[in-house]
Amino acid sequence: MNKWKKQTRCCWFLLLFALFWVGCKQASPQQAAAQGNKKNDKAVTLRIPNHPLRSEKDLDVLLQQIGDARIVLLGEASHGTSEYYTWRAAITRRLMQEKGFDFVAVEGEWADSYRVNQFIKGPKRDSTAAVILLEQYNRWPTWMWGNYEVASLVTWLNGYNQNKPAAEKVGFFGLDVYCLWESMTELMPHVKNDPSLVKAAREVHQCFQPFSADAMQYAEAVARASANCRSETSRLWREIQKKSQGTETPQTEAQFVAEQNALVALNGERYYRAAVSSNTDSWNIRDNHMAQTLKRLLDFHGPTSKAIIWEHNTHVGDARYTDMASTGEVNVGQLVRKEYGEENVFIVGFGSHRGTVIAAGSWGAPLKTIQVPPATPGSWEHILHQLSPTDKIIFSKDLAQNKVLSRPVGHRAIGVVYNPKLEHLGNYVPSVIPKRYDAFIYLDSTRALRPIETITVRNEPPDLYPSGT
Repeated sequence: MNKWKKQTRCCWFLLLFALFWVGCKQASPQQAAAQGNKKNDKAVTLRIPNHPLRSEKDLDVLLQQIGDARIVLLGEASHGTSEYYTWRAAITRRLMQEKGFDFVAVEGEWADSYRVNQFIKGPKRDSTAAVILLEQYNRWPTWMWGNYEVASLVTWLNGYNQNKPAAEKVGFFGLDVYCLWESMTELMPHVKNDPSLVKAAREVHQCFQPFSADAMQYAEAVARASANCRSETSRLWREIQKKSQGTETPQTEAQFVAEQNALVALNGERYYRAAVSSNTDSWNIRDNHMAQTLKRLLDFHGPTSKAIIWEHNTHVGDARYTDMASTGEVNVGQLVRKEYGEENVFIVGFGSHRGTVIAAGSWGAPLKTIQVPPATPGSWEHILHQLSPTDKIIFSKDLAQNKVLSRPVGHRAIGVVYNPKLEHLGNYVPSVIPKRYDAFIYLDSTRALRPIETITVRNEPPDLYPSGT
């Protein structure tokens, strides 16, 4: 592991506070500055076929290439860029309307996102109600899902579901593993009439109670070997699985939700326990949990169900074609391709050359609008800007003969903590672009996301949290 990664990714404070980590991994300074061969930039651009992206009608070519794929993963190069959200929403609407996709699953918490699912499947509501709903995403960084771009999509989903039979309503779910305390709270109403489950759930509550719903406190206790709730969460998971009566897939939605909350507790505990000793292990537990949750959702919705995934590029872009592979890390894109076959999965990456972004100067600090400088010469984004300073769609199948792009090229990734003055130290992930994605949406200039700024942050980590992702 190179020097930059040792300094930022292996810091134990980063691991302890990983509850709030949104997973934008970064590359080394040695690899970051100019992964692409600057001398070849012009030659490279001459061999990059592309399609203009000016309106939603221009997505026709993307819908054609997606074809009959069962799973479409939509990335983002930051968690704070408006256009990444609005274009993903446009693609999502068309996939649901034209190809019958059943749900969106996001890089968000299960409990919070399930309340969104209930909202969009309920009676007709307006955008004001959607904004109020999203204020529940009150764990820093709140702007990831507490923003007006998501509120617009939630309002549309609610309207789209009106007059649809219950079985045909589209859904909205969270894939992440962090908020195990919230999931335990959500679990209790589902088990209150079952003495064995109540007993197992209370044992989990009692084990975690000393830590006041604070993942840092639990992780510190694990590091001191003074706490370990592994047996309690495992026992709860075993007990709740017994209620499935031998079936692999829950028979009712209530049963599915109860199981999922127990699974979050199980894997959340594993995540925090691993975080104190291995960043690779904790990363892999998290992405395996997200892939497992996706599989559960697809199984529950039936063999013909289709899913749309919204996550950062570092989760959706196949890890085998980045420097993550060298450290043994996997991600959702890689796992889903292996599980369902590449012909049934379509991955879309996103990126831009310059603009503004919502991020923070340090972990837990107030959000702010930050200027994003032009992409580093030799990077993927710089190459596409030189091709033409316009928005465009690129398909990997058209890059098969491009020898330069068959090698790793720097590809910008911005985390929720961002300092543009330090971009040269590691905001570029070495990536074999045609292998990492099936398509790429390039937006030359982008603007900051519109956060719901009335949200009151809870469980905000202290100021000693290091900068980084």
